[in-house]
Amino acid sequence: MTETERLAAIEAIRQAKARYWRGVDLGDGDLVRSVLAEDCELDYHGCCTDPQSGVDHLPAMNLTLRGRDAWVPDGMARFGIVSVHQGHQSEIEVTGPDSARGIWSFTDRMFFPAGGAFSRLTGYGFYHEDYVRVDGVWLIKATRITRIRVEVE
Repeated sequence: MTETERLAAIEAIRQAKARYWRGVDLGDGDLVRSVLAEDCELDYHGCCTDPQSGVDHLPAMNLTLRGRDAWVPDGMARFGIVSVHQGHQSEIEVTGPDSARGIWSFTDRMFFPAGGAFSRLTGYGFYHEDYVRVDGVWLIKATRITRIRVEVE
């Protein structure tokens, strides 16, 4: 792989991740699924656990989605949750002609309907991901989230 091809792969992966977050935030399951590998594994265990206090603010989110079709059409929007993800500072390593891995720093905010235990959750952490190129298109193969901090109001 030439340097130009490597840089093009990194940019294609960045674009796929941007579409993933946009799809999540808009409740657009088709958009999310369009950037997932058919046999992807999305591990969200601990995604709402504050590592400093040990409190898991959303135990229902402790799940692993296996396969592109496991992503529900409207995501969190079906529960009245609005999310805003801001991803940045990607570290992407192309590991082969059709494989890569990356770490993304991110902040997310989730806004909950009135009457719950809290109205807002703000999380800080990292996405750890594997990517695969299928028919020339870079897709998310695996995701795991680690948290630095989770705050609720």
